[in-house]
Amino acid sequence: MKKLFSQKGLTLIETMVGIFLTLVVFLGIFGAYQLGLKVIIQSRNKIVATQLANGEIEKIRNLPYGSVGIVGGFPSGSLSQFSASRQNNVDYQVERRVDYVVDALDGIVSPADDCPNDYKKVEIKVSWSGRFSGQVALITDMAPASLAEECSETGGILQVSVFDAAGAMVPSPLIEVKDQATNQVIKSATPFSGKHYFSLSPASYKVVVSKTGYSQERTFGTEEVTTPEKPHPIVLEGELIPLSLNVDRLSTMAVLTLSAWGSASFYDSFLNESKIFQIFQLSLAEGRVSLATYQSSGYLISTTITPENMIAWDNLSFSDSEPETTRILYRLLYLQGENWLIVPDRDLPGNESGFEVSPVNLKNLDKTTYPELRIRGDFSTPDPSLTPILSDWQVSWKTSEATAAPWIPFHLRGEKIIGRNALEEPVFKYSSDHVSDGSGTFTLSAFEWDNYYFSINPGSSLDLIATEPEPQPMGLAPNTAFQVKLYLKAQTSLLLTSQNNLTLEPIFAAQARLTNTQLGYDSTLYTNEKGQAYFLPLQSATYNLEVAAPGYSTLTTPVSVAGDQTKIVTLEQIE
Repeated sequence: MKKLFSQKGLTLIETMVGIFLTLVVFLGIFGAYQLGLKVIIQSRNKIVATQLANGEIEKIRNLPYGSVGIVGGFPSGSLSQFSASRQNNVDYQVERRVDYVVDALDGIVSPADDCPNDYKKVEIKVSWSGRFSGQVALITDMAPASLAEECSETGGILQVSVFDAAGAMVPSPLIEVKDQATNQVIKSATPFSGKHYFSLSPASYKVVVSKTGYSQERTFGTEEVTTPEKPHPIVLEGELIPLSLNVDRLSTMAVLTLSAWGSASFYDSFLNESKIFQIFQLSLAEGRVSLATYQSSGYLISTTITPENMIAWDNLSFSDSEPETTRILYRLLYLQGENWLIVPDRDLPGNESGFEVSPVNLKNLDKTTYPELRIRGDFSTPDPSLTPILSDWQVSWKTSEATAAPWIPFHLRGEKIIGRNALEEPVFKYSSDHVSDGSGTFTLSAFEWDNYYFSINPGSSLDLIATEPEPQPMGLAPNTAFQVKLYLKAQTSLLLTSQNNLTLEPIFAAQARLTNTQLGYDSTLYTNEKGQAYFLPLQSATYNLEVAAPGYSTLTTPVSVAGDQTKIVTLEQIE
């Protein structure tokens, strides 16, 4: 009897899983090795840097009190501000800093203290670069041997305190004291407490306070503004000069420019009967409504049109074809009690006999008397072999829903002032012109907290009729994301809606170009998700409109604009 043996090997998936698990293990080992190497190198460099800093501290402690200072700095002394040292093939940078300290612990405080420079604070920073860079800082105090030695030190102290919007101290701000003429940094500090004392020779200095993610504040000279709110401080011999500046976390402000009205519509391209209330002796097929076979008349009634947030009715429009001797008459119906009746001619002239030409102006139709409507189409032919055909119909209206208004110029200014000019007029810290983009939006990132005012140039033919929130000014708090809506009114404007000719669905991102050579007007916008583009402000005139979209034939048509005009265009889809 023969024994059968089966051999089973590893599949490709099993092999890949094994490789993956092996990689996970080895990558973990490699990561641990890398981390261990970093810890060892960092520890070694930190030990060397600490030894260098301690050595510098010991050298300084053995210097005479009058020699503890920076060469060419203030307080002046025998120490170099920078030096370099190479240890274990690593380059170390040594930075020395010396400042006077005003301390009330001596029992005397300014202005009674004739010698405010109580002692010196020495800071030694040792840093190294490379793959695993770092820094070590040591601080020591050097006290004078006697009151006579303390009072022999000359110069003054600039005390800079940094507060936030709520009046709390800001931790670790960057405070820079600069030469007023050259703008070069003389001294800087990042005090954890938010307060620092700078030992300076008598002069006037520029002070700038900043911090990553925070606003900036600085002092100003009279050459910049006649009467500064925060003038450059003047350091006097033997005096303590206090200065307070305010910074806080930055915010974001999104500004939306909007028209106070919009447009909506009821439309039916007859792809199904979902928007048909009643159909009689008519047939519906492939988006076309026609007389049924052998019928000489029939009618069609839409479902009820009940607009939301309506300001006013706008237009009735339709697309049809009527062979000679055939016709379709369109009427609007309204609800009275339980019956739907024809809107009388006194309110809509021509409605009783029926309309044949599109569009029909409904702007004078009272929305209170007629809050909802239906459309009725009556078909007729003297020859049953001929029939009129209805492709689509729609009713549009203006709504109170805002529409994005693109490319709107506006002015924005804050309440904070940096001083006053020669006419005693305020000079604002922030005052600038902006323009919203093609979607009616402008975003101010990394923006300072303040109370802000918005305005429109009076010569722009636009009026700022409302803001949200209101009233002005808008209070922008630190570390917030804030949205402002500006509602605008133009004497003349055009709200365009682009639609698919078969479905009447809106076309997104269609390119709409409106031109008038005589007026020198040429503007191109892209339609939004509602298929709309809003042109404003305009002058009353006839413009050339060109609308194009991928997959559609380009449409070019004249359009007369007067007041707030709406225009619906349908683009033919290319098969």
